[in-house]
Amino acid sequence: MKIALISTMGLGIFLLSSPAIYAQTPEEKGLAIAQEADQRDNGWGDNQSNMVMELFNKQGESSIRKIRSKTLEVQGDGDKSLTIFDTPRDLKGTAFLTFSHAEGADDQWLYLPALKRVKRISSRNKSGPFMGSEFAYEDMSSQEVAKYSYKFLKEEPCPENANTLTCFVSERYPTDKHSGYTKQVIWLDTLEYRPIKIDFYDRKNALLKTLTFNEYHQYLEQYWRPNKLEMSNHQTGKRSVVTFSNYRFKTGLSDKDFHASKLPRLR
Repeated sequence: MKIALISTMGLGIFLLSSPAIYAQTPEEKGLAIAQEADQRDNGWGDNQSNMVMELFNKQGESSIRKIRSKTLEVQGDGDKSLTIFDTPRDLKGTAFLTFSHAEGADDQWLYLPALKRVKRISSRNKSGPFMGSEFAYEDMSSQEVAKYSYKFLKEEPCPENANTLTCFVSERYPTDKHSGYTKQVIWLDTLEYRPIKIDFYDRKNALLKTLTFNEYHQYLEQYWRPNKLEMSNHQTGKRSVVTFSNYRFKTGLSDKDFHASKLPRLR
C-alpha cells in the first residue's frame, strides 16, 4: 500500500521520472501505475498486527470485534494471510486463512468453532460478506496486479481524507468471472503510490461500496500502512471500520504458520 506530503516542485520532478508517464495508451499507463505501486511494496517479508473491526448498521448502532492478523509475503505469488477472532465470545477462535495467487482463484478456508470444522470457501462465493462486515471474501485477498486489467483515467486532487495533493485515478477490471465487481475506480497518490480510495461497482455496474485508507504510517523506512480502513456500502447504508495497531515486521513467520489443518488449534 502506498502516500505523503509533497510540494508542487517535488511533484513535477517526480512525475517526469515516473515510468507510468511514458506509457502510451490509457491501458498501458494504468498497468504501469499498478506495477509501480506493487514494486514499491515488495520485500517486507512478513508482518503481524492487531485489529479492531467495528460494524455499523443503517441506524448507526455498532458491534465490535477484536482480531489478530498475520501475513506472509510470497515471492512470485500472492501473499498468505491469517486472521484470528478474539472477541466477541461467540466468535472467539474463528480463524480465516487465505492463500492469494498472482493468477487464478485464491484459496480460502474458514474455521468456525461452533461447527468444529474447517470450511473451504468456494470461488463462486467470494463476493459474499466476510463475517457480516461490508468487506467481501475477495476483498480479504492481496490485490495482485495480474488479477485485473487497467485503464488510466486522469490526475486530480486527492480526496479530502488524503494528506497529499495529487492522485492518479484509474479503473481496474477483475479478470475473475466470479468476482462480485464489474470494475473498481482507484485513487493512488502520485508520490508514494499508496491507495487513498477505491469505489466498487456491482455486477449491474452500479456504485456499491467505497473503501477509504486513512492515517498512513511508514515502517522499516519504506513500507506504508494505513491505521484505519473504512468500507461504506452505498446500497445498504452500512459500514465497517477497521483500526490497526501494533504493526510488527519480519517477525519470523514461515509457511508452517499458514496451514488449514492448524486452524482448529489456534489460540
